[in-house]
Amino acid sequence: MNILFVASECAPFVKTGGLADVIGSVPKALEALGHTVKVLLPAYPALKQWIKHGDVELELEDLFGGPARIVSVRAKGINLLLLEADHLFDRGGSIYLDEEGYDWEDNALRFGALCLLGAKIGLDGVGGWKSNVINAHDWQAGLVPVYLQQSGRKAPPVVMTIHNIAFQGLFDGEIRETLGLTEGLYTPDGFEFWGHVGFLKGGIALADKITTVSPTYATELLTPEYGMGLEGLLRSRQTDLVGILNGIDLDTWNPEDDPSLVNTYSPRSLNRREANRIYLEQHFGIEPSEDAPLFCVISRLTTQKGLDLLLDSIPTIIKRGARLIVLGSGERHMEENYLAMAKRFPGSVGVKIGYDEELSHKMQGGSDAILMPSRFEPCGLSQMFGLRYGTIPVVARTGGLADTVIDANAAAITSKCATGIQFTPVTVEALDRAIHRTCDLFKDTKIWKTMIRKAMAQEVGWNSSAEVYANLFKELTKE
Repeated sequence: MNILFVASECAPFVKTGGLADVIGSVPKALEALGHTVKVLLPAYPALKQWIKHGDVELELEDLFGGPARIVSVRAKGINLLLLEADHLFDRGGSIYLDEEGYDWEDNALRFGALCLLGAKIGLDGVGGWKSNVINAHDWQAGLVPVYLQQSGRKAPPVVMTIHNIAFQGLFDGEIRETLGLTEGLYTPDGFEFWGHVGFLKGGIALADKITTVSPTYATELLTPEYGMGLEGLLRSRQTDLVGILNGIDLDTWNPEDDPSLVNTYSPRSLNRREANRIYLEQHFGIEPSEDAPLFCVISRLTTQKGLDLLLDSIPTIIKRGARLIVLGSGERHMEENYLAMAKRFPGSVGVKIGYDEELSHKMQGGSDAILMPSRFEPCGLSQMFGLRYGTIPVVARTGGLADTVIDANAAAITSKCATGIQFTPVTVEALDRAIHRTCDLFKDTKIWKTMIRKAMAQEVGWNSSAEVYANLFKELTKE
């Protein structure tokens, strides 16, 4: 089966979050099952180096204001279809934001172009290759089924995957003419959303199937609390909505041969983790301690992630003699508040603003527990990295966090199946209790090591989920 992925980012080439990790992993897992996957991706500056190694498959004189072409290349084990349109994608800043941190003013055109080319490749193929099914990811690919439907031609089925419904791609309704979108689908049953062009809304309304990244999140999306205004539409399509749990790349994230670690280790050599912890203490200026855990945070610093609550819980961490290290960036006031905490509690709190992939591996390999107090979390990958590396997840009971972490309650501890600590509701008080529980468990060396080994044995790869995706694609294509 030939499968076309349409996405705005893909690890290891370009990444702002978990979406990139998924797009960088699932095609490999599907190819291991015998399928062919190609990923349509914008040729941002970070992708330019691969253009010269590829083949030009399609050229367009004008794509929303400038020339464009599709270049196919296999890189890092992934078949890429790079959309080269320099007037849209060759610029500084991040892939979504300008140098001032604001959305690019032409994001509707940039990702409308991605959708338009995704639909064109779906209809006509590229380089002699045609897809049997299209998987569109998040709002940036949401108009793919819209363009396909308005073409009036027989098209391959489309699966719309929601990675985070908080980001919907809403633009002024007048942009539809520039995007070449017909009036007939600009309705509440199509891509219109309260007078706006809704990229994700159109994808949800017109795709053949809708998936999201965990079973619990699929259920949460049907409620006003989590549906972000689209819960009614999703309830109307509930029979077409499937929650498929994300996984992680087990080759990239493997504590037994991870080149980023000071010491590699396995469940049978946990004592080797010590060198990684010592590195982190020195790197972040943290005082050593064997009596209380070293907590870490590797995250965007946003209220969605509940990291405003953690600020109020830092005194609880300090009172227990524990330490906290933080790696991330996000809301400016949040960054400033964490830096202030590092100054207030020197030797106990260390903060690095920004993102460092190698350091994130070291933090997973040397910390005792990872904190994820998210108000909502579609799936989450950091807790899976933590499980893989024996860094016990302390998580809010929501979305994929609820689906992947087994709470260390009395029954789970007795049966030796606990892999982490869950808490609810998402409040400072509940988070404080979770921190106290973690510190108490850490003091019981036997229980703690049992949890670590159980966590490291948990299946967090893509094998089972890739088969679910493949079966869904087969169902749609009747193959």
